[in-house]
Amino acid sequence: MNGSSSSSTPRANIALQDENQNPEAASPNTVMVDAPEEPLVEANGTEAEDASTDNPETVETDSPLLANDYEAMKQHVLPPLVEEPKIIEDQVHTWSVEGWRALLKKEHGPLFHAGGYPWRILLFPFGNNVLDQCSIYLEHGFEANNVPDDWSCCVQFALVLWNKNHPNIHFQHSAHHRFTKEESDWGFTRFLETRKMFNTVWENADRPLIENDCANISAYVRVVEDETGVLWHNFNNYDSKKETGYVGLKNQGATCYLNSLLQSLYFTNAFRKAIYRIPTEEEESMNNSAYTLQRLFYQLQTSPAAVGTAELTKSFGWETRHIFEQQDVQELSRKLMERMEEKMKGTEFEKALPQMFSGKIKTYISCINVPYESSRIEDFWDVQLNVSGNENLLDSFQDYIQVEKLDGENQYFAGDQYKLQDANKGVIFQGFPDVLHLQLKRFEYDIQRDAMMKINDRYEFPEEFDASLYLDKEADRSESWDYQLHGVLVHSGDLNAGHYYAFIKPNKEGWWYKYDDDKVTKATKREVLEENFGGPIKLPNGQARAAGSKKGPVMRPNSAYMLVYIRKSKLDKVLCPVTEEDTPEHLQRRFEEEYVAREARRKEREEQHLYLGVKAITEATFQQHGSTDLTNFEATPEEDPAAPRFYRLLRTATMQELVDQVAADIGQDPKRVRLWIMVNRQNKTIRPDQPVMDLRPTVEETYNRAAAHRDQALRVWVEVAEEVNASGAAVWPTYGPGLANGVVVKNDLILLFLKHFDAEAQALKGVGHVYVSKEKKVEELIPTIMKKMGWEKLSSDERIQLWEEIKPNMIENLKGKQSLKAAELQDGDIVCFQRVQDRKSRLGLTEKADKQAAEEVKSSDRFDDAREYYDFLLHKKNVMFRAHPQRCDPDTYPAFDLLLNSKMTYDGLSEKVGEKLGVDGTHLRFYTVNASSNNPRTAVKRNQNQLLQNILVPAGYGQLNMNQRSDALFFEVLDMSLAELDTKKSIKLTLLSEGITKEEQHDVLVSKNGLVEDLIVSLIKKAKISSEEEAGPVRIYEISNHKFFRELERNYPVISINDYTTVIAERIAPEEAEVNKDSNHFISVFQFHGEPSRAHGIPFKFLLKEGELFSETKKRLEKRTGLKGKSFEKLKFAVVRRAQFSRPQYLTDEDILWDVATNADDCLGLDHPDRTRSVRNGAGDLFLKG
Repeated sequence: MNGSSSSSTPRANIALQDENQNPEAASPNTVMVDAPEEPLVEANGTEAEDASTDNPETVETDSPLLANDYEAMKQHVLPPLVEEPKIIEDQVHTWSVEGWRALLKKEHGPLFHAGGYPWRILLFPFGNNVLDQCSIYLEHGFEANNVPDDWSCCVQFALVLWNKNHPNIHFQHSAHHRFTKEESDWGFTRFLETRKMFNTVWENADRPLIENDCANISAYVRVVEDETGVLWHNFNNYDSKKETGYVGLKNQGATCYLNSLLQSLYFTNAFRKAIYRIPTEEEESMNNSAYTLQRLFYQLQTSPAAVGTAELTKSFGWETRHIFEQQDVQELSRKLMERMEEKMKGTEFEKALPQMFSGKIKTYISCINVPYESSRIEDFWDVQLNVSGNENLLDSFQDYIQVEKLDGENQYFAGDQYKLQDANKGVIFQGFPDVLHLQLKRFEYDIQRDAMMKINDRYEFPEEFDASLYLDKEADRSESWDYQLHGVLVHSGDLNAGHYYAFIKPNKEGWWYKYDDDKVTKATKREVLEENFGGPIKLPNGQARAAGSKKGPVMRPNSAYMLVYIRKSKLDKVLCPVTEEDTPEHLQRRFEEEYVAREARRKEREEQHLYLGVKAITEATFQQHGSTDLTNFEATPEEDPAAPRFYRLLRTATMQELVDQVAADIGQDPKRVRLWIMVNRQNKTIRPDQPVMDLRPTVEETYNRAAAHRDQALRVWVEVAEEVNASGAAVWPTYGPGLANGVVVKNDLILLFLKHFDAEAQALKGVGHVYVSKEKKVEELIPTIMKKMGWEKLSSDERIQLWEEIKPNMIENLKGKQSLKAAELQDGDIVCFQRVQDRKSRLGLTEKADKQAAEEVKSSDRFDDAREYYDFLLHKKNVMFRAHPQRCDPDTYPAFDLLLNSKMTYDGLSEKVGEKLGVDGTHLRFYTVNASSNNPRTAVKRNQNQLLQNILVPAGYGQLNMNQRSDALFFEVLDMSLAELDTKKSIKLTLLSEGITKEEQHDVLVSKNGLVEDLIVSLIKKAKISSEEEAGPVRIYEISNHKFFRELERNYPVISINDYTTVIAERIAPEEAEVNKDSNHFISVFQFHGEPSRAHGIPFKFLLKEGELFSETKKRLEKRTGLKGKSFEKLKFAVVRRAQFSRPQYLTDEDILWDVATNADDCLGLDHPDRTRSVRNGAGDLFLKG
């Protein structure tokens, strides 16, 4: 059972125990173990037993342990702590409890002091919210209101319940805890069952523990020093910046390895300064990794909380899947250095990184008996040291530079002058960098398990070491080569599941700190060194395993894998202060701007409930509007000049204040401005309904009176009076004050909005508004329109066509002789007009010319009248087009967008895209786009009647199309027309050029009426390989599930090739070419790992030779597969029968494959791990793009 607070709920602190088992007392930080870290693991890989299983009730000693022998009892119940903190004071206090059964539910013992603080025992004699239990706790003794806010005290304690007359009868529990104002008590809710206390005769005694209702409770209290301030801390409300002055980095998923490296580089101050010097003023892009790294470092300097790395990883080009893949830190470090070095090229600081991190190493072969040496000097950025077989860092360096003697059969050829000579071969350092990165090879290939395994052996590294011991004797020694430890990067766990964190010493003198993702804490030297050497864990009893255990030692899961040392003579240079002046001005300015904008948004959110938005349509915005209705209320003025103006007013502001603000914005006298309330009509359009005549109500009251809100803002149309009276007041055509008592009168004028469709420009625009008597005829609008447009007169063959825009999909022709009232026009309606050529004037056109004109209109997507254009607006679709990444060159065909009619046909789409690309539309093929990955999906089949809307959003198929983008397509420019392509079959084919080790993927087009022979000819042309006459015949065969399926005859029709198999092509070896392929001289070969069902890789046919020993067969297999060296040596060979559940029969060199594989369907299996598995599963090579 865990140690717990007396105020904890029973569910939180009670664990059911066997009644004969003593519940274990543990510190609260047993629940604070980092989730990514693995449990303690023994050397043999089995799970560790609890290291503290001693039952205090049954420990056997030479003489009985007496509860009143306080010193002996203290040694027993307060063992040494793993953390080894300094002991401030030990105190023992005993409370004599009388009349146990008469005690209250909750009792406090007398105060006593330890470590300068008051303490007392807290007793629940019959349980704290648990039945049949006694609950005992240790509690600080401060008065409730006198506990300092930041008070804490770390205590190891034990509570002993014992028979005051017979001290050999006792029971105890131990724990340790960080006491604070919030956690004032800690102890044991299930200390002991009451029936055991009163009714049970205690072991080896003739009486119970509590006798005559009396007992003693002793508290053994050891106050220890909290050197780092986080000993046994629960980290609730922990503030890294406040406690340490530093902040951590957020873990995006599995980026702890990245975080530890970034912290190490950040605290290499000279590196931080160098990064700040990269010129990024002209490229403040989130795709620029140098700029995002500058931003990250600046935030680590200035942020009060943990910093995110999303901007940086995005600039690397990493997607979500890369965030959840742990990569090699050494590889990441090198690629990051290379990228930053590239960014510095051409600047005065381009040598900064090599001077800081790069050293020189010489590889040599030196003859022993003659003056001849071959050597080369190279740069190195880090040193990889062997852990296995070495006890410490110095041993690894000696191992690294050890000399190999070349003699006997292994002599070195020293040229024609000296011939074969005995020689020494090795490497020696010419110079070390100021900042030395040492990679410890904690992961190695285990040949027994045939897998990479972590080495948990103990491996020590010093705080300081002399690197001159590993330098060439001719190296410069004018300055000390002593190095001081600056950083320790740690891996906890195993190869497949682990966690990374770092210990760094930011300054030349002072504390070490632990950087564990978003948490930063002070660290002791013991945590930095001893706890990261690896090896067996030393338990408090001084052993590596609990007493009496027969199992192997418990190995530490955490160990150092990368060390950072700084040359002592360069410490001041490398750890130089980084000041505000070192930070680029543009970077500071950008963050200040972002802070101001962030604060403004925050303030706006906080005050949002006090304000109401107002969206206003003005004459200017309407005249810019080129679509249906009066505006697009979802648009913003920043992106669309036709968008309504937006105002933000206090909800308590009056409508007069709104009028004043709008008038000032559009540059008008407020007296000449009138607002109309916009309403939602039943046909889902939004139109002005009536003007606001009373300006005294608030904007909120006006908003609430407007019916059927679909917007969070008040929507209005702004009218500006064209006439004023003598006093300057506006004269309104309608809704004017008509009576002396101020009653508003509505006359017979109606408000109409005019739109003009320009057939020549193919554009629709707002013109303005007019007031017309509803009794007038529709045709009487024409003079007003002519005047508005500035048209003096129409030509003899022209007329004005009028339409009413009822709603986007309902545009009706207006009859000129009909009255506005009869046409059912009302306030807010929209009338669209256009100039059209009279039909009679075209009667003289020939039928041929008319047909040509019609074709021209159709081909250019022009619209004759407004109704057709409105239909286009209703169905227009902006589509993004991108070149297919594998089938088309994006540099030759850059991406573009097109505004298209979703009702256009496939051929119309091809024509429009072809015009944009400058290619024939018939030579284009389109592909849909995966919404998740933005990669191409399937090719779109050409269908003359298929519409664009059906291509982007196919009907049916349900879930299959949910992952398809509806606004984008990939295209491929073909060498032939799509119609011709439809006569061909596309075959995805894998060409094997070097045994089975090199695969080339090709898409080969062959006539659907063609044969495999035609496929071979097309492949040779596509892959640009030698002809069959020059290099030998080509074999085509199919495989399925990594098993050989069938070889295809040269006269086999390609139309019959299965779409669900993989097609393989390879050269036929000369020894196979002369053998009949259908004879029993061939065996199918496939690859598997462990079980034949776990097949992988490419299978193939192999020629059998009668009487050939398998040792000779292997030589031919090595040549046939292309596998060489260790890769081939690791293969195990077995004959696998087709029978279900058959076990592989492994072969020896003395076997004869011809005799073992007697059945026609027997296969030869190559048993080895699938090396390509991680790549197929998406864990590809590490890359940095930005």
